[in-house]
Amino acid sequence: MTRTLLAALALSTTLATAPAQALDLAAMSDAEKAAFGEAVKAYLMENPQVLVEAIGVLEERQQAAEAENDKVLVQTNAKDIFEDGYSWVGGNPEGDVTVVEFMDYRCTYCRKAYDEVDKLLEKDGNIRFVVKEFPILGQESELSARFAVALLQLAGAEVYEKAHDQLIAFRGAITLDSLSRLATDLGQDPAPILKRMNEEEVSAVLRANHQLAERMRISGTPAFVIGGELLRGYAPANVMAEIIKGQRS
Repeated sequence: MTRTLLAALALSTTLATAPAQALDLAAMSDAEKAAFGEAVKAYLMENPQVLVEAIGVLEERQQAAEAENDKVLVQTNAKDIFEDGYSWVGGNPEGDVTVVEFMDYRCTYCRKAYDEVDKLLEKDGNIRFVVKEFPILGQESELSARFAVALLQLAGAEVYEKAHDQLIAFRGAITLDSLSRLATDLGQDPAPILKRMNEEEVSAVLRANHQLAERMRISGTPAFVIGGELLRGYAPANVMAEIIKGQRS
């Protein structure tokens, strides 16, 4: 939305909420309307800060409305977000606040967020952390996510966590060969892992995550659900800690 449109909306909101007896445009003649318009224009030209202030108020209201809408989305999809039955759960599984991350292994900001989440979990031992594999950045993202989900299904949570840590730090090309080497390094036979990557059990998880993200209007990574709030994009540990504090209170 352009600032011009925002200004127009802000001005129209002001006019619409004015007392009817103070301003009745319908009762004005064409000449009176023209004179009124010129008077408003002259005032705004002399006092442009009024528009700036009105735009600021309108933007704050829009942000507040979006935040409330996001809370409704979290409430509506709570079971699929927090208790899907297939996502990896780390941190403290019995923690009093759950942090859910939609992430992509090839996402630069997910890599930055990884370090921040690590700080957060290290400092606060009462956070339940859930990872939603959400590959959106191409074939290597898809391969990485399928490999991670296949490992979780076949080798368990401990091996998945190790793979997750290595995949987020991996800087080379993600190929079947590089994933085979990673599986071997993790003490796993690569063959069943690579086979499972293309099976419906893995596809169903990624499909469900994408459908959930679509319902939540999440189109980028990282995205976090922290308790009852949705945080779109990267945030440092201290920002997430403040949100968690608010959720606890």
